[in-house]
Amino acid sequence: MSEMLDLLKTRRSVPARLMEGPGPTATELEEILAIATRVPDHGKLAPWRFVVFEGEARERAGALVERIFVDANPEADAERRVQERGRLSRAPLVVAVVSTAAAHPKIPEWEQILSAGAVCTLFMLAANAKGFATNWLTEWYAYDAKFRAGIGLVEHERIAGFIHIGRSAEKPADRPRPVVADLVTRF
Repeated sequence: MSEMLDLLKTRRSVPARLMEGPGPTATELEEILAIATRVPDHGKLAPWRFVVFEGEARERAGALVERIFVDANPEADAERRVQERGRLSRAPLVVAVVSTAAAHPKIPEWEQILSAGAVCTLFMLAANAKGFATNWLTEWYAYDAKFRAGIGLVEHERIAGFIHIGRSAEKPADRPRPVVADLVTRF
């Protein structure tokens, strides 16, 4: 049990640009995804799903990001275009966690959205426990309707996060953490 607590106490995101391969195997990814779905899910709705970007699919998605960006910013220089095109290629594997939250007679939409956030967290913890580095990002294209449609999302679906997964050559330094006592009140 102390191993799990040690992981929880020391877990740290690694910038996606610092990740290298190899990423998870198909079997490892399947296990990480299965663990990620073991979150609170009132009503057993599974109000989330996954879109996996690996291999050449990362470049195809990056081309979509670039095209949308350039359409909105035709003055963008070549360097910025390369940056946009590479957004989903920084890590060996990227998984979008998609919130499928919708109106329900008994389960508030807010609880469904929180469940998708919990999936992101548990996904990262499972990957970290398997020795992978992770980073949860939501960048501008996560909120872009054209991008969401381009990767197969329907109108009401939203991206809870892009989880970048790879390996880190070095353990990143910790960042300042909040003082817990400053965040707690007693009723």
